[in-house]
Amino acid sequence: MADSPDTSIPQPRAPRLEYELPVAYRSVSGFVTDWAVNLSKGGLYINTDKPLPVDTVVRLLVTLPGAHFPVELKGRVTRTNAVGVPSPQSPGMALEFLDVDDDKRSRIEEFVERLRSELPPDEPGATRK
Repeated sequence: MADSPDTSIPQPRAPRLEYELPVAYRSVSGFVTDWAVNLSKGGLYINTDKPLPVDTVVRLLVTLPGAHFPVELKGRVTRTNAVGVPSPQSPGMALEFLDVDDDKRSRIEEFVERLRSELPPDEPGATRK
């Protein structure tokens, strides 16, 4: 019998880049604009006092600096940090990108890599803001 891939093994998370970007998405209360505080080619983290439930799929509009139009993406909430719950990260939600076409993936990867090369390297114990 041929070996089949084990889908229960989590894939390694893409390296995150700490950078603030405006994002918009639809929630129960309507269209919301917040700030993503980190980004990778595979997802982002949005600061919000009202995170959506885990596994919620949302349409995102991400504004990349230098782009003429926001990038429209679909994402799924993978993790949340609620207000008042002790956590090293601010209240919000992590989203993984879903069904990203090659053009959008390329634009995001190019943006992340360009920023990574422009920002000074982290010093031990320091964080990028």
